[in-house]
Order: sequence, then structure tokens, then C-alpha cells
Amino acid sequence: MTLLTPFAALAVLAAVAPAVAVVIGQRRVAEVRALLGLAPPGRRASLKRLAAATAGIALLGLAAAQPALTRGAASSVRRDVEALFVVDISRSMAASRTADSPTRLDRATKAAIELRASIPTVSSGIATLTDRVLPDLLPVADIDAFDAVAQRSVQIESPSPTSTSVRATSFSALSDIPVGNYFSPGTKKRIVVLLTDGESNPVDVGAVASGFGASGLYRFVGIHVWGADERVYDPDGDAERAYRPDPSSGAVLDDVASSLGGRSFDVSSLGRATAYLRRLVGTGPTAPSTTRTHTTTPLTPYVAALALLLVLAAVLPARSFARPRLRAASQ
Repeated sequence: MTLLTPFAALAVLAAVAPAVAVVIGQRRVAEVRALLGLAPPGRRASLKRLAAATAGIALLGLAAAQPALTRGAASSVRRDVEALFVVDISRSMAASRTADSPTRLDRATKAAIELRASIPTVSSGIATLTDRVLPDLLPVADIDAFDAVAQRSVQIESPSPTSTSVRATSFSALSDIPVGNYFSPGTKKRIVVLLTDGESNPVDVGAVASGFGASGLYRFVGIHVWGADERVYDPDGDAERAYRPDPSSGAVLDDVASSLGGRSFDVSSLGRATAYLRRLVGTGPTAPSTTRTHTTTPLTPYVAALALLLVLAAVLPARSFARPRLRAASQ
């Protein structure tokens, strides 16, 4: 078991308060009983309440520390195939239906994480696309590392494109991938997954295809993340007038995918894209990896529920938990 927020466990010290309060209270009550000449009551009930209150508050402190069960397992990895997820981070990927809705980049990142999880034995990396392709993570077997980079490092125009223009994305930059040492030497099957809104500057798809060559090393999957009613919003929540969604973006991505012998899918059809990606990966021998996969099961809800029951048992009157007695029917 591990504590996700260990410093919050200091709240357990609050469990001392009920015990101190009871001791002080019992002394005062004993003095009053002595003055009135009353016999002391049984201590069993009060001790039970004290124990329940103390345990309940202690468990609430433990719940604040977020206890969880963590299991680690050795993983295996394919040596013949790797994947590179290329995420478009141009300004248009900040578009969304409303100022508070998930952006295209948010949806693209989520899709990348889901797709990567569907091929757990394939080492996968992340790169970003504007008018150039830059690596964020070279293919690794560690799924947790992939997810962390996707969620924390992939940001709009970070890094910025090399040139300033209304539209920064250029699919021509995909030609940098075959010469960029993004894959391990000797990898026989190299899968490129592009997540984009498809709003690119004019692209020579023939030149892109020539850049990848005819060796058969590369496979391509395009994920179209786009909406006709989406706008780019400024920090004040106002839509930027200079931006308008490009209705031809899907066709552009289809052309790129076809030129590379692959397919493109709308992000709403992620199930079909996942099935296609798995077919591209296929089957093959695996080897042990130095990376261990970890699963975490939160225990906070269960600890908090038990703590609440103990606190209620301590503060509610004893008759609240007593069984109701049935009156005998009169003859």
C-alpha cells in the first residue's frame, strides 16, 4: 500500500482531540456527581463511543492521505515494431465548441493515450507538428511515461513554429520523420499515427510519399480531430474573428493518408481506428522489458466510508441503533 499525499496523513493527529475532550469532560461530570451524591454510570458505553470517535477521525486522516494499492508487473515488448504518435499543436488545435469545452488538442491527447493503450507491447513515442516535427519522447515501452508526456508536455505552439502565418501547420514536415532517427535501428515496422485537425498549408502529397520511400517500413494512421462549429477563443472567452474552420481539412488528411498507403479516421470513430492500428501491429515475438507496468487501486472511498460509520456510531444516541420492540397483541 502507498499514500498518494502522505503529508495529509498529519490530519490523523486530530484523533487525539476526542480523547482529550472526554477526559476533561469526565472529570467535570465526576465532580458534579460527587456534589449531588450520584453513583457513577457504567464506563463500557462511554469507552466504546470514545474508541469509535478516535478510530473514525484517525481513518479520516488516513483517507486524506489517499491510500492506494499499487501492483507492479514485468512487461514484455515487441522488437520488430514501434509507433510514433505525432500531435498537431498549431493554433487551430485550440479550437473548441465553446470557451469551456475540450479543445481539439485535449481530444487529440486523449485519443493518443487510448490508442497507445491498445498496443501495450509496442514501444511508442510522441512528437509534435507545426511547420516542423520535433520529438517529445522517443519510442519506449513505458506506458506511464507516454501518458505523462502526452498530458503535461504537449501544449499549443510549444515549441512555436519557425515562421509566423495565419496557418502554421504543414504536412510537408512529415517528411522529416524518416530522416529524423525517431525509430530504433533495425525496426522492421514503423507506425506513424498523426492526430490533427487537418488544417494544413498546401502540401505536395507526392513529395511526402517520396520522403517516406518505398521500402515498406512505414505504416500510417490519421486521426481527424475537427468540428465545423468550433472556434478559437481568447482568454476573455471571445471567439477570434480571424479563424474559421476549414471544411476541406478531412479531405486533405485523407489524401495524405492515401499517399502513404494508410487510412484516416474521424476521432468519433476511434474504435475503428483502434482496430486498424492493431491490424497494422499484428503479432510477433516479444522480449522481456526492463520497464514494469503499474496499476493503482484507490482505497480512499472505502476508508472514508468506514470512518463516517464510526463517527456516526460515536455521536448518535444509542437508541438510534436499538432494535424496535414489538408490543404483544392484547388478547
